[in-house]
Amino acid sequence: MPKPDPMPASTAPRRSRPESGVRHAALVAEACRRIERAEAAPSLAELAAPTGMSPWHFHRVFKAQTGLTPKAYADAHRAGRLRERLVRSRTITDAIHDAGFGSSSRFYERSSERLGMQPSAWRAGGAEARIRFAIGQCSLGAILVASSDKGVCAILLGDDPDALARDLQDRFPKAELVGGDPDYERVVATVVGFVEAPRIGLDLPLDVRGTAFQERVWRALRKIPPGSKATYAEIARRIGEPRAVRAVAGACAANHLAVAIPCHRVVRSDGGLSGYRWGVERKRRLLEREGAIRT
Repeated sequence: MPKPDPMPASTAPRRSRPESGVRHAALVAEACRRIERAEAAPSLAELAAPTGMSPWHFHRVFKAQTGLTPKAYADAHRAGRLRERLVRSRTITDAIHDAGFGSSSRFYERSSERLGMQPSAWRAGGAEARIRFAIGQCSLGAILVASSDKGVCAILLGDDPDALARDLQDRFPKAELVGGDPDYERVVATVVGFVEAPRIGLDLPLDVRGTAFQERVWRALRKIPPGSKATYAEIARRIGEPRAVRAVAGACAANHLAVAIPCHRVVRSDGGLSGYRWGVERKRRLLEREGAIRT
């Protein structure tokens, strides 16, 4: 009896790709924890060494897993830590050093990029910030849109316009809130158009402010296309933190940019629609509008 031909190399079972994906997620998650624990940001070589990868390969894997370079992730984490320190520390300089920024002068060069405003303004609750806003109506009810000098910093939905204004004031208690600007109505109209037809996209800069973890979650949410959904557990796996399902849900709840950061596309493992900051019915209507669920 003739022996069967050996299996061609191209059809041989390969386990390396899925296994490497799981391994990469675990290695990146551990690298993120090292960054978060470190007083000063580890170098790329220091982060790559325990993984057995070259720095270049690790850099590519890290970005593929998180959407950020290791340096950008470290910067975002330090900015989040700085926000906490600015509230508790005796001086702004102490807060900058406690957060892991070695040089105050170098930090100040990019402070507006990292915080959306100068550290003194953040420490004072936005006392030196000028935020334009307007409240309009859309098919989901009242909508408030607000922008800093950096970009849109809030999109809030609700039934009571006054409650939306109070929410914005609570977020920026000492900022100069400027309403009634006719030019800004065009920004609101653009956002309302996006709410009504999400597939057109939103071509406006965003001022995203959150902790490093929140920004990782929000970046993952923005990769969910209209008409699709993901579970909290899936998002946790995508950012390399498979056990952080509750923390992912918390990051969704902390989102101040409705629809622009589409937390409405995240559902429970059983497909349930609970857990939307602006109401489950609005979440259902958004998903129906996008074709993610049937009417």
